[in-house]
Amino acid sequence: MNKILEEKDFIRRIEEISNQKVSDCYQCGRCTAGCPFAKFMDAPPNQVIRFIQLGLKDDVLAASAPWFCAACLVCQTRCPRGVDIPRLMEAVRMIHLRAKEGLFDVDKIDKEFLLDAPPLALMSAFSKYTY
Repeated sequence: MNKILEEKDFIRRIEEISNQKVSDCYQCGRCTAGCPFAKFMDAPPNQVIRFIQLGLKDDVLAASAPWFCAACLVCQTRCPRGVDIPRLMEAVRMIHLRAKEGLFDVDKIDKEFLLDAPPLALMSAFSKYTY
């Protein structure tokens, strides 16, 4: 597939899943300035959005930032354009999970670990990282 078409398809998929228009973001940086988790992210929220705007699928999917997003909505309330950034981050996570990368086999998990792990963490991980 042509690289430009592939980039446009990625942007379209993000917009379709999130119901957000990524071009609405004009990179003011208010989302990143207010994000309580930005210091833990390898790419701050505004940079993830810029990657999406440019169709840089590999950079977006390689970033850990979407997984750190707590959907606290601070970014959305600060956005002068009303971009719902948590929805964009969720769309990135969904695309990543639909690709079925990084999945694990439940039968191969250490039984002792399963006995000691918090049930809520296990349920969350199983829903994200298993078939």
